[in-house]
Amino acid sequence: MTINLQSHVLRRTAGRALAALGAAALAAGVLSAVAAPSSAAPAGEKVIVSEDFSGGSLPAGWRVVDGTWQVQNGRLVGTATGGNNKITFGRHLEDFRFEATVRFDKVAEPTRWEAFGLDVPADGARPWWIATMRSGSNASNGLEFAQMTAAGAWNVTNTAAAPYAAGTGRDVKVSIEVHGNQARWFFDGQQMMRTTSLVRSADGVQALFVNGSTVSFDDVKITELPANGYLRPAGSPVTVIAHRGASSAAPENTLVAQEAARRAGADFIENDVQPSKDGVPFILHDGTVDRTTDGTGAIRNLTSAQLKALDAGSWFSPHHTGARIPTLAEQLADLRTRGGNLLLEIKGAHTRDEVAKIVQVIREQDMTKRVFIQSFEVNALKYTYELAPELPLGLLRSTLDADPVAIAKDLHLTAYNPGNGALLARPGVVADLHEAGVAVMAWTVNSAATWKALDALGVDAIITDRPAELAGWNDAILHGAQPRPTAGIVSPVNGTTLDRAQRPVAGVVTTGADTVQVTLDGDPVEPGKPLDLTALSLGRHVIHAEATGPKGTAPATSTFTLAATPAGLAHLIVTSGADGGAVSAMMSKLAAGRYDDVAKYAERQSGKHVPAKYATVIAADARALHTQQP
Repeated sequence: MTINLQSHVLRRTAGRALAALGAAALAAGVLSAVAAPSSAAPAGEKVIVSEDFSGGSLPAGWRVVDGTWQVQNGRLVGTATGGNNKITFGRHLEDFRFEATVRFDKVAEPTRWEAFGLDVPADGARPWWIATMRSGSNASNGLEFAQMTAAGAWNVTNTAAAPYAAGTGRDVKVSIEVHGNQARWFFDGQQMMRTTSLVRSADGVQALFVNGSTVSFDDVKITELPANGYLRPAGSPVTVIAHRGASSAAPENTLVAQEAARRAGADFIENDVQPSKDGVPFILHDGTVDRTTDGTGAIRNLTSAQLKALDAGSWFSPHHTGARIPTLAEQLADLRTRGGNLLLEIKGAHTRDEVAKIVQVIREQDMTKRVFIQSFEVNALKYTYELAPELPLGLLRSTLDADPVAIAKDLHLTAYNPGNGALLARPGVVADLHEAGVAVMAWTVNSAATWKALDALGVDAIITDRPAELAGWNDAILHGAQPRPTAGIVSPVNGTTLDRAQRPVAGVVTTGADTVQVTLDGDPVEPGKPLDLTALSLGRHVIHAEATGPKGTAPATSTFTLAATPAGLAHLIVTSGADGGAVSAMMSKLAAGRYDDVAKYAERQSGKHVPAKYATVIAADARALHTQQP
């Protein structure tokens, strides 16, 4: 690789200066939501097609499939009174940028369109994938990513509205950047939407389409790009990576959280993988199942059958009772069929054989082009590279290495993934890594103020528990307006009935907000953390949330009823801190259904063998159960 040394030094110095300026502005409290500084273009771009149609005739190798296509006045003009008329050209590319200047000269109606063929058989046969623009491009579906299936049916995966209508007689600069199954849509230099749903063929080429219109094209350019599609192009927002799925709104590392993240607009799902006792890779963060299931024990000491029998949802809220710990194979199958990409953390030390099993599952699920491996464990990354060099790698770090660029080169990294605090303390690292062609993914960030700071430094992706909010924040910046905040309480579900054995998470989803305050009966609680129901009175309770942003404050309220149940009372007794004899006495009375005796015993031993604050609650629950007896 040949690099112009003077240019290299100037770009590196400029990148550091911008990073330092962003850090200084952050410290002064004046950093604003401006477009991220563009990083140096990575080496390796190669122009495949560059056509301005100055030759006066169709270029060699361009194939008219149907409709009328001709060169007039230095532009390629396509006309279609009906149907999807197309012309194919170029060659098959996995990673490329498709650019052109487009002008609608005549349309039957504003819903008519032109399209960029992203993966089209050279003969124009179905299926094919396109990026569509209507002349009424500011409609809600003015821009689309869509597939024409082999059966001749439309599969529209993504829609967006451009900031204005292309109309007729107006030149619009359009660019689509494709990396495997991912594509970004740029309208006059600004990203409008992104998809992760393309299904690529082995030999599809590029094409132009017209439908119910006459459209002229100029400056058509196809550029082959380096494979690292994780570097953020100029005009693009940060990539949204959902930490353990949408873990603020659903039980982490489950298919429920994955679906919530997908619907929230996350670009990637981040999850953790570890082996069961019998060697099956499962999706779980902790070394034990204690915190996020109804079971106990280390994951490596439990068989796959034992793990699949556990409830991984009720700890979060009763609404999610029955959710299971997915295997890696199940998670990948869900992503393959329903859409989405995976940032997979190999959690903890793994042997080479254990990493080989992970790679085997990824290959069996045909997901090598949609999985990104990351880990704190250097050996896990080395094993992955040896076994599957086609998989992109990211190194997780809590603190920064002395020379992140050197370790990135040594480990063949696609991304360097530090904690956000370490990155903000040394922001020049972003420019250094970008200069080396390495992306930067910061974790785990749930604050809009920190999103803003990282965005200004040019970070490529942010891992967050709040993917819906980050996706909404991105949209607000892209469309040049800060939305009014919204708030919704997703857990506990409004109107639900709970008992003391449950620990529902205070789950709040917001958009357009910088801060969120949550209270339970007026007392502050932390969003995303389990609620302690052991000290509450029986009856109705109120959770209130307030999301505050530049455009105001949005409230949300949810109520639940705390009921006395034998299971709840048993949990209360066991966790009350009472001495062993008192616990045994109360549990034996409870088992016999002698609730009134439980109440009397707790009151007699209050402040002695039973802590006073729990004795009162135990007595109240026991008397409530006594009154319910026939």
